[in-house]
Amino acid sequence: MNPALSVILLTTLIGAGQGLFVALVAADLGARFGAWAALPDASVARAAGLALALLVAGLAASFFHLGRPLRAWRSAAQWRTSWLSREVIALPLAMALVALYGAAYLAAGSVLRPYADWIGVLGVLACLALYVCTGMIYACLRFLQEWATPLTVVNFTLLGAASGFSLAAALARLDGLDAAVGFALSAAALTVLGLLGRAAALLRNARLRRTSTLATAIGIKHPRIVQSAAGFLGGSFNTREFFHGRTAGFVRQVKWLFLGGAFVAPLLLLGAALGQGAVAWFVAAPLVQWSGLLLERWYFFAEANHPQNLYYGAIS
Repeated sequence: MNPALSVILLTTLIGAGQGLFVALVAADLGARFGAWAALPDASVARAAGLALALLVAGLAASFFHLGRPLRAWRSAAQWRTSWLSREVIALPLAMALVALYGAAYLAAGSVLRPYADWIGVLGVLACLALYVCTGMIYACLRFLQEWATPLTVVNFTLLGAASGFSLAAALARLDGLDAAVGFALSAAALTVLGLLGRAAALLRNARLRRTSTLATAIGIKHPRIVQSAAGFLGGSFNTREFFHGRTAGFVRQVKWLFLGGAFVAPLLLLGAALGQGAVAWFVAAPLVQWSGLLLERWYFFAEANHPQNLYYGAIS
């Protein structure tokens, strides 16, 4: 597949925003039950504002992938059968709940404050539903064998949560809060789980047995078929949309880069942050991890081999 930058930004930005909000609500509810010190209202409001900003930025990025953005509202019409429609509904719902949660802590005496816990729980459920919807958009496509696995949903959730908790640790450290340690430990644990899940997906995809062949693509049963031309001198929608145009060596390099950038480097930075407590380590961890996740998401799309590629052949 040909990775679209707008979709890469959409999935990584909203994933981090969802993870940040889940971390925020988890910390706030834990404080309610006396597990640790309560977060200051100003810190909660700022973190919720940043989570909302990430969700809005991801939504804005998605519009660049639409042929006719003014008709985007129609994408919610097929919610009974389409995971994309469900995502279109879940994202604004999550945004609204995040905004309400932040507003509850924005000013003392807010009328929303007594309902903050309920708003937070509903917001977390909306974020979890959004993770599932986003992952299922790709996991439900059985003809794309690399995506058609529960690991797709698991990895979207784990990687988004890891980047969000890492960001929460940086924000807490900037505010001088003890919660930074808990967020950093959680981010490290989620990053390890994300690495295990992504490694499992890579191993699975490396062992795939293709259900489609060149013979099935063109409808000719012969033991030896050689394709000498793609059939288009100037290209077409199919050859532009479903071929990324990169060499196999380039794709392999991106794989190793994202494994280092999204998992190894953040773990080292989080370890340094916990060991030394320096603000720079806390801030660097989410920035490096998000950069690595951009590469990870590019690889996720580039790795998928659409069956139509068998018909047109390799385009480079």
